[in-house]
Amino acid sequence: QVQLVESGGGLVQPGGSLRLSCAASGSILSIEAMGWYRQAPGKERELVAIITSGGNTNYADSVKGRFTISRENAKNTVYLQMNSLKPEDTAFYYCNVKGLGYSPVGPFDSWGQGTQVTVSS
Repeated sequence: QVQLVESGGGLVQPGGSLRLSCAASGSILSIEAMGWYRQAPGKERELVAIITSGGNTNYADSVKGRFTISRENAKNTVYLQMNSLKPEDTAFYYCNVKGLGYSPVGPFDSWGQGTQVTVSS
């Protein structure tokens, strides 16, 4: 089993910053990719940012230049630094980790419980 624990959400004013963290634990042999997704009320879940084991990153167009994804391999942790936040960034943010676990886990694709980010004055 692989567990994800997220933290760092909250209420922030427009233009402010937040940093999300997601720590993976359990029967983990290797991690292929770690990412952040978000879902606003009435909308589909969408990719925000993803980082591969090689350090390659990909961002949604709406957050490029404002958000930065990073990872700390030794701690199996991924971060999302969010700057210049806008009201439209308000959503539930979910961490996702894909990798390989020790037998009998095998390949896994795990989701965190989510954390609320609200951008409002």
